[in-house]
Amino acid sequence: MKKKICVGISGGVDSAVSALLLKKQGHNVIGLFMKNWEEPENAGNCTFSQDFEDALSICEQIGIPCYSVNFTEEYRKYVFDEFLRDCKAGFTPNPDVLCNKEIKFKHFFEKSLQFGADLLATGHYCNTDLEGNLFKGKDSEKDQSYFLHTVSSSIFQKVHFPVGYLTKPKVRQIAKEAGLSVYDKRGSRGICFIGKRDFKPFVMRYLGLSKGHFENLAGDVLGEHDGLAYYTIGQRKGLKFGGEGEAWYVMDKDISRNVVIIDRGKDHPALFALSLIASELAWITHHPPADAFRCTAKIRYRQQDQPCRVTLTEHGEAHVVFDTPQRAITPGQAVVFYKEDRCLGGGKIKTKLS
Repeated sequence: MKKKICVGISGGVDSAVSALLLKKQGHNVIGLFMKNWEEPENAGNCTFSQDFEDALSICEQIGIPCYSVNFTEEYRKYVFDEFLRDCKAGFTPNPDVLCNKEIKFKHFFEKSLQFGADLLATGHYCNTDLEGNLFKGKDSEKDQSYFLHTVSSSIFQKVHFPVGYLTKPKVRQIAKEAGLSVYDKRGSRGICFIGKRDFKPFVMRYLGLSKGHFENLAGDVLGEHDGLAYYTIGQRKGLKFGGEGEAWYVMDKDISRNVVIIDRGKDHPALFALSLIASELAWITHHPPADAFRCTAKIRYRQQDQPCRVTLTEHGEAHVVFDTPQRAITPGQAVVFYKEDRCLGGGKIKTKLS
C-alpha cells in the first residue's frame, strides 16, 4: 500500500538513497532537513550550509519537495546541555545516543506526523519489524542500532530504514547510477549534528580549563592536565608523554580528586575489567527480557558483540558481567544489549568494576 513518508534528508548519500528508493516504490515522499546548531560562521566547522544545499539538490533530482525544520533550541536544551554536564562531571558522554532519542525520534518524528506522514524514514543502517523490534543493519561495519537503543518499539512501528538491508558500497552504487551528486560524499564525523571539529578547543569554549594532576598507577605525580573532560579511558593521543618503553595510555580517571591516571602499555591489566554497572536503562519493548538473562553487549560502537550476563538490581540498574575482561570500559558511554541481531536496549555506563 502506498504511503505518505517523510524522509530525513541530511545532505548525505544514505538519506538520499532512502528517499530515492521510496520514491521508486511509488510512495508520496517529502524531504525534511533538520537544522540543529547555530553559531557565527567563523566559529567552527559546522557544515550546515553545504549540507542544506546538497539536500535541496537531492530532492530536486529525485522530484520531491524539501522543507527545513529548526530544532536548535531543542538540541541545545536536551542534548548539548546534558553533554556539557557530563563533561563537567568528568565522564565521556555519547551525544549521538541522546540526539537520536530526543531530537530525531522525538521532535523530528512528531514534526513528520504534523506533515501528515504515515511513516518517518531515515538513512540509518538498521532494521525494524511490524512489532517495532530493532535489528542490526546488513552492513556490520555501518550498523547503527547501537545509537538507537533508547528509542521504543512504539516509535519504531512508524519508522522505516530503507538502506538497512543494503551495504554502504551498494548504497553508493545506487546513488551513482541514479546520477545523485552526493554518491561519493564522505560521511559525517564528530559531535552529532554539529560536524567534525577539534574536540578540545570546541568544548573548551564552553567548559574552560579545570587543571589537575596526571598520576601513574603508583600514585606519582607526572604532570598537569587541562581537565578531566578532555581525556577518556584508553586514550593515547594528546598525552604528550614519551621516553623509552611502551606508549602511555589513560588507565582511569579519579573524578573526586580531579586526577587522570596514566601508565605505559596498550594492554596493561589496569585497562581491563570484567563487569560494570549501567544506569538510565532503556528497553526497546519497554521492559527487559527478565530480571537476569544472558545476551551479548557492546560497550562502544563497532565493537564485536561480547557474551555477558545481565542482572537487574533493586536500584533500577544493571550489573553486567562479561565472559572475558573488557578493555577501556568508560563511564558515560553506552552499553547496548543484543540477542543475536535484535537490539534489546541498553544503558549508560555508571562505573566499571574490577
